[in-house]
Amino acid sequence: MDSSAVAPSTPRWNLDRPFLTGRFHQDTIFTSESRGSIADSFDARLDKAIGCYHASIQELIVIDDVLSALVGIEGRYISIKRVRGKEDTVAFQVDPSMGLTLQESAKRIFPLCESYLLINQFVESRSLSKHGLVNHAFAAALRALLLDYQALVAQLEHQFRLGRLSVQGLWFYCQPMMGSMQALSIVIRKVSANNFIGSTVLNLLQSQAKAMAGDHVVRSLLEKMIQCANAAYLRILERWVYEGVIDDPYGEFFISENKSLQKESLAQDYDAKYWQQRYSLKDDVPSFLATAAETILTTGKYLNVMRECGHNIQVPVAENSKLTSVGSNHHHLECIKAAYDYASGELLNLIKEKYDLMAKLRSIKHYLLLDQGDFLVHFMDIAREELSKKPDDISAEKLQSLLDLALRTTAAAADPCHEDLACCVEKTTLLKRLNTLKDLEISQTVSDSNELEEQLSITGLETFSLSYKVQWPLSLVISRKALTRYQLIFRFLFHCKHVNRQLCAAWQMHQGVRRLDMQGIAISVSSLLCRSMLRFINSVVHYLTFEVLEPNWHVMHNRLQTAKSIDEVIEYHEFFLEKCLRECLLLSPVLLKKVERLKLLCLHYAAAIQRLITSSVDIPTGIVSNGSLETEKYKRLKLRSRSQTLKLAPENASVIESILKFERDFSAELQSLGPILSNSSRAEPYLTHLAQWILGVGKDQ
Repeated sequence: MDSSAVAPSTPRWNLDRPFLTGRFHQDTIFTSESRGSIADSFDARLDKAIGCYHASIQELIVIDDVLSALVGIEGRYISIKRVRGKEDTVAFQVDPSMGLTLQESAKRIFPLCESYLLINQFVESRSLSKHGLVNHAFAAALRALLLDYQALVAQLEHQFRLGRLSVQGLWFYCQPMMGSMQALSIVIRKVSANNFIGSTVLNLLQSQAKAMAGDHVVRSLLEKMIQCANAAYLRILERWVYEGVIDDPYGEFFISENKSLQKESLAQDYDAKYWQQRYSLKDDVPSFLATAAETILTTGKYLNVMRECGHNIQVPVAENSKLTSVGSNHHHLECIKAAYDYASGELLNLIKEKYDLMAKLRSIKHYLLLDQGDFLVHFMDIAREELSKKPDDISAEKLQSLLDLALRTTAAAADPCHEDLACCVEKTTLLKRLNTLKDLEISQTVSDSNELEEQLSITGLETFSLSYKVQWPLSLVISRKALTRYQLIFRFLFHCKHVNRQLCAAWQMHQGVRRLDMQGIAISVSSLLCRSMLRFINSVVHYLTFEVLEPNWHVMHNRLQTAKSIDEVIEYHEFFLEKCLRECLLLSPVLLKKVERLKLLCLHYAAAIQRLITSSVDIPTGIVSNGSLETEKYKRLKLRSRSQTLKLAPENASVIESILKFERDFSAELQSLGPILSNSSRAEPYLTHLAQWILGVGKDQ
């Protein structure tokens, strides 16, 4: 500051004029000589305390020092001190000898000086790009504000040089800026203290603007700052919702990307979180985007899926649809909604049309839900020997070749998707497998895990399953988790079919020996038991196929036709599988264990009756084929001779006793299942029909 305008001994001070006019020394004539003498006389007394001067001189000195303090420069009698322990905080101090009125006048302006220093320091530090694009844009807006501020200080200094500025006049001109600068200081302190970036900075500005709702000037300034800071953020947002790309080098965007999650995991990992966690929302979402955050996330995810498929698609953007600003008219939300609708429609068409999702689902229904039965019958015939082995002894290659043969020689050959089918053999029973899947909402828990294994030795017939190859992007819908649930249903249904085949073979044996005189053995009792068992297993199969799988499939199919997004497709598909698992008793361990015990009794009975009949009659070579009797050769059956029968009498007696025990056990299990089904059907209406069938079978016992 030039001290020539401050004269310790001026010829004539018009002290009677009010200071507010700013013309308190307008009558003083400053010539070049007088300016020099004033400066010399003042400089000669710089070491004196300000209290040594006349009040009018003190005022001039204070104005000059305050003008310097307004731009962060120490004056003669106003010093700047750092607050101990607070590096970003400064305090302005005045000479204690200064007049009390002048001290109070200066102190009223000090908050503005402190705000300037804080804002200027923030601008200098946050202008570096490492602090993020939002901070960089915010700092640029603050720099422009400081230029206006410095221009105003320069104008005040000019007025002071002209002798037209008093302390009250200085306060009058500084007062309008106080609120704006202090409001910005509050935001800047929080940002600096916590190293905030991106969304958090925008939210701080938004909350401060709301807090200043009563001050139109301050609010307008803060809204301008928000628009400037938003500009950088909106460019990141625009690339995401229009291209599906996160261009966020400093981690400011409210959507994070987990690059460790790969799309291949969907087809391999049961617990894959690719779709849920590859892109996810952070905690800090800009308040002006809070209502559209999920839509924004989903829009970019859809576009990203298409990019992963090799389709570099971009949402068509009109000039008036660009996300350049955020206003009260919510135009930006309309642009986001339009981008979502476009991305959703394009991805849905891509998956339905190009990748033919429905054809894949129908193919899975044919094979894993046993909708196409001819291939299964043929496969079970030719693979019976291999499937009868223990799981560790089964040759996966041989089983796969038998499956391929069954597919090629049946109607399944016409299905272009049949080549995606593969065999797999599990190591545990269905009950234990269900117990390992913790995400399933099983209605009841089994207290003792050892009870899950009913058989001492399991075979491939209990552990065989089918797998299906699914490629990206269909793996979004038909994921490993979805396929696993299909396999659970398949295993249960496949084993029911196996039990049915064994009982049918036993029934055919009974029919073949009806013409023979079988008195003295339990064939008649066995025939009734076999019929009851067949009715039971047929009731279960009928319930599974015609009352659970088919109706639920048609509901899902109709919903998929009207789905508007891939998320809806995933939701409907998962709901279908969940409902099928529940209604197929797979999520009800108590009921499932009862059914499994009944099935096991049926299998043991079928094996025992075959042994009984083969020990009681002569069966010529070639009659038994795959465990069943050929109908056209029934007439060749003959009773064994008396001597042969007597030799086998002790063994036959034990078999007969076993059959009678089977009848008692089956009746007991069936009767115990009836009340459970009856009670369960009240809470689960879908069990009503099954209960009626089971109770009907029980009444025949």
